[in-house]
Amino acid sequence: MSETSTSNRSEGTGQDTDAAGKPESQRRGGGAPASRGRTTIADGVVEKIAGLAARDVVGVHAMGGGMARTFGAVRDRVPGGGKAVARGVKAEVGEVQTALDLEIVIEYGVSIADVARTVRENVISAVERMTGLEVVEVNIAVSDVKLPDEEDDEDEDQDRPRLQ
Repeated sequence: MSETSTSNRSEGTGQDTDAAGKPESQRRGGGAPASRGRTTIADGVVEKIAGLAARDVVGVHAMGGGMARTFGAVRDRVPGGGKAVARGVKAEVGEVQTALDLEIVIEYGVSIADVARTVRENVISAVERMTGLEVVEVNIAVSDVKLPDEEDDEDEDQDRPRLQ
C-alpha cells in the first residue's frame, strides 16, 4: 500500500512546490495563513469570561469582596459605567497559560465545597474553550455568605430614586 503526499515534489530538486510549481520557500506569505502572526489576549478579556462563567453557577450570590461590591454598585449607577463583569476576578495571562483568582459571595445553605468545585469547572471550561489558553489554576476565596434575611446592597440601591 502506498502513501499519498499532499505537497508536490519538483523533479530532481527534492523541494516541495505549490500548485504553480514555485518552491515552498518562494511562496508569498510564508506558511499557512493560520500561523502568520500572533494573537494576544488581555487579562481583562479572561477576567470577563471567568466572571460570567462563575456567576452562572447556582449558589454564587455575587462576585468580589465588600469594598469591590460597594464601588461596583456606585460604578453601575454612573451613566456609561455598565456592569462590572470582571468584579472579583484577577487573571494573570501568559502566552499559552493563565491563572485566575476569584472572590465570591455564597448563598447561605449551599455546600461551599460543591459550589467552589462547580465554579472551578465552569470557569476552566469557558476560558479554555473561548481563548485556547490552558488554565493552570483557579483559586477561589469565599469572602462572605449571603443570609436569607439580609438585604442585598445592589437591590437596596435600585429602590432609591435617582437624581438627575
